[in-house]
Amino acid sequence: MIYYWMHLFYIFIGSMFFWDKVDLESNLTRKRRVSILDCEGFRYMANSKYFYYMDLIRFEVMFRTNLYKHTAKKGLLPVLASQKIIYKKPLKIWTKFSITLVLEGWDDKWIYHRQVFEQNGQVCCIGFTKVAFWNSKELQSTQKIFADCGIIKPKQKPSLDVLNIFSNDYNFIKNTENTVK
Repeated sequence: MIYYWMHLFYIFIGSMFFWDKVDLESNLTRKRRVSILDCEGFRYMANSKYFYYMDLIRFEVMFRTNLYKHTAKKGLLPVLASQKIIYKKPLKIWTKFSITLVLEGWDDKWIYHRQVFEQNGQVCCIGFTKVAFWNSKELQSTQKIFADCGIIKPKQKPSLDVLNIFSNDYNFIKNTENTVK
């Protein structure tokens, strides 16, 4: 966990003082290398590390855009509502890979992202996230947050494929609660 917080601190300092700002709607790609700390059994990247890198790139976008100024600095907390991942090919120790964050769209409450892990021009893994901002026990309007950040269009509806990935989350949890009792 210390490694995570150190990496997050590095991204915060780099984003605030050294790296160029980026557009909230543009894709962001980062090159990485699978280290020994990322691996299970010293061969392939552990499944949990994919989520780790997905977190870091989302935070980097937040820090490198006006989003940080209009959310976290005002007490709005980013909340990960749901996260799905599909693995195609493992990433071997010491190999390089890239992760690209794509803003799929947003509605009144949720922001949808796609994170694509690539190696040698081949997609190795793809993740999808559904994120919101929370304050005082309420979800905040993404429209207002994005307007404050300079994005004029009120909504950018994500594709039906992305919406379908998250469509049954609430029912799945509700049904699980009923079977556990």
